[in-house]
Amino acid sequence: MANPRIAAARARARLQAALRSHLAERGWDEVETPCLVAAPGMEPHLRAFETELVPEAGGASRPLYLHTSPEYAMKRLLAEGFGRIFQLARVFRNGEISATHNPEFTMLEMYRTGTDHRGIMEDLEQTVAAGARALHPAGEARARWRGRELDLAPPFERLGVAVAFSSIGIDLAACAGDAGRLRAAARARGLDAGPEGERFEDAFFRVFLQAIEPGLGRARPVYLVDWPAPMAALARLDPADPRWAQRFELYAAGIELANGFAELNDGAEQRRRLVEERELRRRLGRPAYPIDERFLEAVGRMPEAGGVALGLDRLLMILTGAGSIGEVLLFPASEA
Repeated sequence: MANPRIAAARARARLQAALRSHLAERGWDEVETPCLVAAPGMEPHLRAFETELVPEAGGASRPLYLHTSPEYAMKRLLAEGFGRIFQLARVFRNGEISATHNPEFTMLEMYRTGTDHRGIMEDLEQTVAAGARALHPAGEARARWRGRELDLAPPFERLGVAVAFSSIGIDLAACAGDAGRLRAAARARGLDAGPEGERFEDAFFRVFLQAIEPGLGRARPVYLVDWPAPMAALARLDPADPRWAQRFELYAAGIELANGFAELNDGAEQRRRLVEERELRRRLGRPAYPIDERFLEAVGRMPEAGGVALGLDRLLMILTGAGSIGEVLLFPASEA
């Protein structure tokens, strides 16, 4: 019987080779950015691993962090003139251990200038299909996971976040980013929206994870598009309707695979969001990381761009039929 660890390692190698080949043939440059950074991502729900740089020649020590994403550094490259860049990056998120999480994992991060979220969505679905064909016995963009056939041939489906919520009887637009309204609407439909006092994003995801995510992309992947403005993260707001952000997430077989944006390139607005997120982290009792000033300076010089981060290990799970992320890692944290 074949060793499952060897099979998983070989599948990973074929997948990564296929992704690199596909992107290189289309003019994308592979880049490498540091894993150790002075300022990690500020997302309120992420916790970075912290270490300390102690200069051997003397001088003051200073904290450094293992990055939670290469996003800040890669956007600095966009500001310097790179047009199409990708990275197969090792990233680190403290505390994340489950069937679909590992504290150290691999992310395919892609950015392209001269486009928006729609362009990078097309880039991503073609890239995913190339990876699927590389691992399918007959070279087809298909997979079988947990007894279900999954068609990975583009184009993938598109579904508005508001439409997804309307399917469970919640008018997301009427909630207008107000957590209390969303909780009331959810409770009226027998759903747990969490305790009073939680922010809109927390209530949103409580409802989403219960009633929407498990059914997304059951037969073919689906992009969930047009997110509420309070959940814009690093995305631009839709200039035609600023209630919604030009953000998307990709789901397949009920699993989130990717998160992407039409990238925000307004330095002042980006600073406001980071300051707000840092204050939220303080209120939640979480570390308030430094603001990356070099990143903020670069944001103001960035051209129009679309970007996305894909969880490579989760994609590999689906393409190989693995039951958990630990099955596609040679040394998962759960076995440490």
